Amino acid sequence: MYQPINIGTKFRIIPPGHPPSTCGRIDLVMQRGAFGSGEHETTVSCLESLMDMPEIGGARILDLGSGTGILAIAALKFGAASVVCVDIESQAVETARINCRLNLLDQSATHINGTLAAVTDTGFDVILANIYGDILLDLADSLTAKLKSGGTILLSGILWEYNFDVRNAYERRGCEVIRNRMLDEFSTVLLKKY
Repeated sequence: MYQPINIGTKFRIIPPGHPPSTCGRIDLVMQRGAFGSGEHETTVSCLESLMDMPEIGGARILDLGSGTGILAIAALKFGAASVVCVDIESQAVETARINCRLNLLDQSATHINGTLAAVTDTGFDVILANIYGDILLDLADSLTAKLKSGGTILLSGILWEYNFDVRNAYERRGCEVIRNRMLDEFSTVLLKKY
């Protein structure tokens, strides 16, 4: 069991069975496991970014490297229509399934154990990818191809030394940087595809 964690102005991460928030925060019920419960700086940065993304409402979302499912759950609680969660780790996929169920969101989330190549859908409104910068570089073509024109892509897990190369790679593929946030060790980049 862990203590509730407030993230930004809107979210609160709580363990299963904890009383719901009475202060207007959106509760994210997360079972702590091998993939943490959401305190890592890249996860916090992504959650804070989601709070400032009105395009989440009604969106079809792809969450690549979904881990515990925390970003998918936050997006669904923020009004997204559906989320496809993808992770190469079978244990992460199972954890995300459990956490979606704990948040009563299992009907809105699809879980895939595999790589981006296993995702057949395209035309996502929003893509979330909190994975390493070198992988984001390798996936720049295929990831931007999954995003609809006018869609938004939130990239994180990018060590400082990869930040310029990642931004450059996605800009060359028709994306414009909306926000580039440098954290303690990592960075988070929000882009729009034109």
